Amino acid sequence: MTDRTVAIALAEGLRRHGVSTVFGQSLPSALFLATPAVGIRQVAYRTENAGGAMADGYARTTGRVGVVAAQNGPAATLLVPPLAEAIKASVPILALVQDVPLANRDRNAFQEFDHRSLFASCTKWLRTLDDPERVDDLLDMALTEACSGRPGPVALLLPRDVLVRPAPSAPSRRANLGAYPLDRTVPLDDDLARAADLIASARSPLLIAGGGVHLSGAARAVAELQEQAALPVATTTMGKGAVDETHPLSVGVVSNYMGSTSASHHLRDLVADSDVVVLVGSRTNENGTDAWRALPDGATFVQIDVDSAEIGRNYESGVRLRGDARATCAALLARLRKLDLTTRSDARSGVEERIRQARAHHERDVADLIGSDAVPIRPERVAAEIDGVLADHDAVVTADASYSTIWMGNFLRARRPGQRFLAPRGLAGLGWGVPLALGAKAAAPGTTVVSLVGDGGFGHVWSELETATREDLPVVVVLLDNGILGFQKHVELVQFGEHTTATDFAPVDHSAVARACGAEAACVTEPAELAPALRKAVDSGRTWLIEVRCDPHARPPITGWAGTPEPGEPQLAEERSGAPS
Repeated sequence: MTDRTVAIALAEGLRRHGVSTVFGQSLPSALFLATPAVGIRQVAYRTENAGGAMADGYARTTGRVGVVAAQNGPAATLLVPPLAEAIKASVPILALVQDVPLANRDRNAFQEFDHRSLFASCTKWLRTLDDPERVDDLLDMALTEACSGRPGPVALLLPRDVLVRPAPSAPSRRANLGAYPLDRTVPLDDDLARAADLIASARSPLLIAGGGVHLSGAARAVAELQEQAALPVATTTMGKGAVDETHPLSVGVVSNYMGSTSASHHLRDLVADSDVVVLVGSRTNENGTDAWRALPDGATFVQIDVDSAEIGRNYESGVRLRGDARATCAALLARLRKLDLTTRSDARSGVEERIRQARAHHERDVADLIGSDAVPIRPERVAAEIDGVLADHDAVVTADASYSTIWMGNFLRARRPGQRFLAPRGLAGLGWGVPLALGAKAAAPGTTVVSLVGDGGFGHVWSELETATREDLPVVVVLLDNGILGFQKHVELVQFGEHTTATDFAPVDHSAVARACGAEAACVTEPAELAPALRKAVDSGRTWLIEVRCDPHARPPITGWAGTPEPGEPQLAEERSGAPS
């Protein structure tokens, strides 16, 4: 490969765009033989769906496009779940997919598949690199699409024979387009003025920060709005970490999970009483609004979003502010500083007191749970112990979908604006927590990364512990092992009074699996063992699995299940007591 081939040109182009890591196995081989020469690291995953989730975690952590590569055929089909998650969650990913040689197209070549139809519903942009002369053009087009407007995944199909053909002797382009948001737009001055007037004169305004705050890097701008305009700020699950949750004006997470033990349960009335609601980077989806019941019907909505189609989708907007979240929040703050904010200042102490009382009430509600010495261990106790250990760390926390995300959202605290809590909230599939953590660690090697997962989701990605050890991506995985597919079993019991047999697992020695992959492991069966095990793992600089035997009856505060008792099956805990450790 001494001549400049398409593969070499593609590697050079990726480096020009600031790409330093590509998640991929051996294919496209020509590309991965070219990347070391330009300083691009290859992180070799075990499965393509996990590799796509790693690229997702990398992108969310860095503010740069995540890149994943795969072979044609069955490997490419496994990229559909992570790309589908990314398009719903607005995460920029570039998928580089090897295709059959041009000469073999439409001849039933080995592992030939219609990749264009495959990826059509889960990408913003999709092309095939047929012409070596267009390598720089198509790469720039791909990254422009991924990182501009509402970010999202794109795919570039690479016929195997084209990769080894001669490329132009020198690159035709010079731009670096790998960071997002690529363009920062702001609304019209008149619209900003109307929004500022509404906030300044509001009786009880509320700002809700969605995932777009993190995508835009707008956390500090939102925190300034919170402080300067005395705005109480809530977040969605994807927006968690947009503000310091210990701030006296922080409400917590607004979601489907605001039941009696949730951190924001006693602030539902504050949300419902709001007369002006500022939505920043939120899709106002079902989970982020408690099935569209949490937000007040009579409020005036000011919606900030980079995507016009999202403004007013579920709540008619009194003021439409189409623009980048960071730039728009900064412009809105500048407008507010020119106004008389006496109304907001006078209301501040009362709002802070209301939030303080709600937090105190919550602490009383959950004291017995987070301090419980019960065996099997309550997951609230596990999450609280993680929160305590990470209090002094600049940590990234990831979680699987379902219960793990809810425990993280309610029992771990963001202690600075912009802290990242990553979870699959686009499609909310199981198996994302661990690969998200590996992607985050590859993005920020000096950062402590902890992943909270259940045994159901962990079963999808056991093999990626080997990736963690081989690729030197030390993460701490805290496994809530309750022996069941918790959400599914409990929702069946709530809805039907019985459950299918598919929700119960046989005992698994997860610690043995971790050790077999080269990781350290501990099985925790007593609550007092939790904090020492977590501290040892976090301080070790190695990949750890902390397997915690959890109460299979414990349910998180799902609003729709309010008033239904935790289903009791005492025999399950007894059966689990004999599981190997």
